[in-house]
Amino acid sequence: MMSGYTSIDNQKVAGSVPAAAPANSGPDRIATVRFTESNLQTFPPSSETQGKISVVFRPLSDADDTFSKPASGGSSESQPTGWMQSLTVGAYKPYFDVDTSDVLERIRDSLFPFRGNFTEKTADNPDLYGPFWICTTLIFVAAAIGTFVTYVAHKLQKKEWDYDINLVNWSAGLFYGYVIFVPLGLYVILKYFSVPSGLVQLWCLYGYSLFIFIPASCLSIVPVEIFRWVIVGGAGFMSAAFVAMNLHTHIKSAGERWFLIVAGIFLLQLALAVILKLYFFTVTVGAN
Repeated sequence: MMSGYTSIDNQKVAGSVPAAAPANSGPDRIATVRFTESNLQTFPPSSETQGKISVVFRPLSDADDTFSKPASGGSSESQPTGWMQSLTVGAYKPYFDVDTSDVLERIRDSLFPFRGNFTEKTADNPDLYGPFWICTTLIFVAAAIGTFVTYVAHKLQKKEWDYDINLVNWSAGLFYGYVIFVPLGLYVILKYFSVPSGLVQLWCLYGYSLFIFIPASCLSIVPVEIFRWVIVGGAGFMSAAFVAMNLHTHIKSAGERWFLIVAGIFLLQLALAVILKLYFFTVTVGAN
């Protein structure tokens, strides 16, 4: 035999068929081999699989699945609980789960400030997606329109113009700071007077209240000072009325001081409009 192979000569191997008796044990003796009935199930070949050999693999019932299961002493991080959960991204994920139709409907409601039903509509599902993008859009629109207004004013008077890069930084600080810290301060005040309120709902309300300033900023491109004051003042009044009308029914439970709180909310919103007009859309052309 060839090298590398093992020859089996008349050895008794478990499970093999016994060899026939040797010839010297008798001329008429014949070895009889009996096979037990097999339990294999046969399938008739189909017309599509004739001439092909198909193999079906089935894992053993006691197959080792160690690698498909995490180890008991693995390094998987435990989910934070308590106040630490508010510092994770997953804690704010439900507030960004809104459809475009929901955001558009809430923007449309912000343009009708005297209805006063915005907080009731968003009580079950306040979002931060709309306020974030409204505030971000307003930052760049105000900075861009303010820069263009300044450029046009200098060119009309044939003066040298320099771009102010800090306009974007001031815009971001103004609007992001306002929409974050003013609702936060109002939330603390309402908690002091035991008025039921939600911080996310206040952020949602103030965020959508800023939308009116986006078209107002675009209209401020008209180089007429009185027209700009009317546009920005009207936008500030609508925004202030939107916030005040949606909060006055909840703040009434604060007692006799509810009117002072609503008046403060209204005046702060008007102050934001005045700052927007004076800082971004008031052009002063130098003598040089």
